[in-house]
Amino acid sequence: MNAPLSAAWPVPVSVAPDALAEIQAEFSREWLRLCDDARRGALAPPADRRFRGQAWEASPQHTLLAHAYLLSARTLSRMVDAAQVGEPLRNRLRFSIMQWVDALSPSNFLAFNPEAQQAAIETAGRALSDGLANLINDLRKGRISQTDETQFEIGRNVATTPGQVVYQNRLFQLIQYAPQTATVYERPLVIVPPNINKFYILDLQPANSFVRYAVEQGHTVFMVSWRNPLASDTDGVDRATWSQYLEEAVLKALEVAGDITGQPQVNALGFCVGGTLLASALALAHARGQRPAASLTLLTVLLDFHDTGVLQVFVDEAHALLRDQQLGQGGLMAGRDLATTFSFLRPNELVWNYVVGNYLKGQTPPAFDLLFWNGDSTNLPGPFFAWYFRNTYLENNLKVPGRAQAAGTALDLTRLDMPAYLYGSREDHIVPWTAAYASTQLLRGPQRFVLGASGHIAGVVNPPASGRRSYWVSDDPALPGDPQAWLQRAAEHAGSWWPDWSRWLATHAGASRRARTSLGNARYRPIEPAPGSYVKVRAT
Repeated sequence: MNAPLSAAWPVPVSVAPDALAEIQAEFSREWLRLCDDARRGALAPPADRRFRGQAWEASPQHTLLAHAYLLSARTLSRMVDAAQVGEPLRNRLRFSIMQWVDALSPSNFLAFNPEAQQAAIETAGRALSDGLANLINDLRKGRISQTDETQFEIGRNVATTPGQVVYQNRLFQLIQYAPQTATVYERPLVIVPPNINKFYILDLQPANSFVRYAVEQGHTVFMVSWRNPLASDTDGVDRATWSQYLEEAVLKALEVAGDITGQPQVNALGFCVGGTLLASALALAHARGQRPAASLTLLTVLLDFHDTGVLQVFVDEAHALLRDQQLGQGGLMAGRDLATTFSFLRPNELVWNYVVGNYLKGQTPPAFDLLFWNGDSTNLPGPFFAWYFRNTYLENNLKVPGRAQAAGTALDLTRLDMPAYLYGSREDHIVPWTAAYASTQLLRGPQRFVLGASGHIAGVVNPPASGRRSYWVSDDPALPGDPQAWLQRAAEHAGSWWPDWSRWLATHAGASRRARTSLGNARYRPIEPAPGSYVKVRAT
């Protein structure tokens, strides 16, 4: 008879008897081998970084425990692979098993972690008291500390590129950055970051600031800084819709930047969800006979949501209906919930690593600007989130001309024919690079696709001075439908992709002219220095 994989799973899940027998036999063989190696004193610590420490190596019992845990994890993974189910359910099983397996690692428990026990002994219990204090502090914050947040302050040592807020409304502030070159290109660059995070991922510190780099290349840069709505707000921002974000924020930002610089068109850049917003806004503008952007840059952006990677495990009609009922008419999608979801996509790196360090060992995590930003989450208006979830992740409506609507107008991304620079990150678990590449089949203008090494954030934030990583690009203007076919003829280049993008953007930036010392203009006067006040509001 078939053996159930999980009696608790709502859909019957079984493994064929012959496959189950093979898995059980392999488990028994491996367990006997581990026991034999342990008896002979020949059992080396596993390669898994959670068990590499000297304390693990010095304790044969803990070494055997670690191997037994890893063997059990592999066995559960094999059972999921052998389960007689469809791929959507298999992927959900994989995700669920990963969560339980990672949570139950012996390294996560004081009773089974020899390093934590050794730290408690060596510090005469101070490590335990410090760990308890760290836990209480994090419970107050409602999240796990991933970095020493006391070492960073927005506007002091992150988000420090000089500039002025030149416009604001209930959804966003627009920052114009001060020129750092004697001459600038006449056409400005407007950046639309994701509104599920703060914009300063693109302006961390001077050495790794994408904003500063663009300004130093002679571009007049404008940045959208999103409002972080709070439950205490009374101006109706919690009822803001997708259409209002397109009209009142993205298109307004392009309009203001063009007015200040005296240009009928701007160069527009969108990152992650910001790119989805930007492309949708431009499609809305084109439907109205307007062409506000001369070029389009999309960094790790989904326009075609056929492949959303591991996030697909959260997507179904029941979840969409729940969000429609909870948030469709108003309310906030809590930034803390979104941040937790993204952290548990990589639980060992972004959750349990800090549970062990912060609480079991009583350590303060090192200062790291990117993780400071990662912990600075933002809330989203409920109607905005409900529309986005259903129309993109669930129904993939933006891909089909006319199926998605905004402001009563059908959106058609295939009408976007401006030159486009598209970037994907090869190890991206949020926007798989092949899904970022799929945008090449929707847009109609001349395009350049670039694939960077590393993941969703580290691949994008890769300054040239670091000399790290690499990128792939093909000079063949033809972009085949199969991304693997593109990759086969692409050449790898060492270092950052930023200079490649800068050379491309320069060809669409217009003539050079003397940089102006004043920011804004008579219609849009400076309101406050960058980075502005909106970015300093923390989600509650």
